[in-house]
Amino acid sequence: MGETAGRMGVSMRGLLDSVAALSKEFGVERYVLGGGGNTSVKDGDQLWVKPSGGLLKSMRADGFVGLDQSRIAALFDAPLPSETQAREAAVRDWMAGTVIAGSKGRPSVEAPLHSILPGRYVVHTHPALVNGMTCARDGAAACGRLFPDALWIDYVDPGFTLSAYVRKEVARFMEARGRAPSVILLQNHGIFVCAEEPEAIREHYADVMRILEEAYAKAKVNVTLPVTRPAEDAGHQVREALQEFLAPGERMEVAVSGPLPVFRGPLSPDHIVYSGAFACRGGAERGSLRAYRAAHGALPRVIEGGAAVFGIGPTTTAAALALAFARDAALVEQLAVAFGGPRYMDDRARTFIEGWEVEHYRRQVTTA
Repeated sequence: MGETAGRMGVSMRGLLDSVAALSKEFGVERYVLGGGGNTSVKDGDQLWVKPSGGLLKSMRADGFVGLDQSRIAALFDAPLPSETQAREAAVRDWMAGTVIAGSKGRPSVEAPLHSILPGRYVVHTHPALVNGMTCARDGAAACGRLFPDALWIDYVDPGFTLSAYVRKEVARFMEARGRAPSVILLQNHGIFVCAEEPEAIREHYADVMRILEEAYAKAKVNVTLPVTRPAEDAGHQVREALQEFLAPGERMEVAVSGPLPVFRGPLSPDHIVYSGAFACRGGAERGSLRAYRAAHGALPRVIEGGAAVFGIGPTTTAAALALAFARDAALVEQLAVAFGGPRYMDDRARTFIEGWEVEHYRRQVTTA
């Protein structure tokens, strides 16, 4: 934050310390993986938000990006391109112009959404316990039954499209109920919690997680995923098979897990970003990898290999995250049984995420 930090008053420092503490608290595996999720705090006409691709658990008070809220508000009335990718590129450039002088970093793609949400503090995460419901066929009905005071949002492409849609839905909610929502649940995405004080954020999250745990227990669905250890040499075969597809000097790292149910489709944007939309389910042999590349235009990030499951990536971090999100997807699919079974993203939603520059950037930052 450079010069900005030097001019900052004691109260602003306290707010940033508080949102940094929330970030560390909700940046653990129970709530997010990799660079997923984001947090923010508002102070007058300033919004301080997690930078894109940053890890919640590593956030420090001086790591948040400061933004001009009045400039963000003007974005919602700005003439933007009608084509989706062009619009998101224009929004990205606009948001760069909202960064306060002396502040560093690229603001989270969901910064406009944080700006319009009620409450001084906002914490957005993707817990498997929550996504067992939001990624389920009967998720909307379950939300209405379990969380009557929450706002449910049907799937909308993340980014400005989601921000503009939620802005309208929050206004409708407030008109109908005379108050703002504190909990917002997004289909095939995750949860936003908003409050004036950090303790209220914690209380809302505790209530949501408790209610869902009770619902899974009632449905007799296990909230943990049993995973066995792989054989010590389980990665050897896939490493050898990958050699055929690598250019001279190119490396591909492999992370190995014991057998687990491999996801059958794209469950959320984060799963697509880190594990890909589809796993290679035909084993770790060269023939299976050739068939996968022919069908999808790239090597898989997750391979089901019989006695093991493999995460693949150009760095050890990328491979480990691919495997971590494969585990998370398996747990989400397991939990979704309580609410009618998994609901996968359709091809249009999937291809938007796969082609979105913002997600490519976020993955690069996280896996570097």
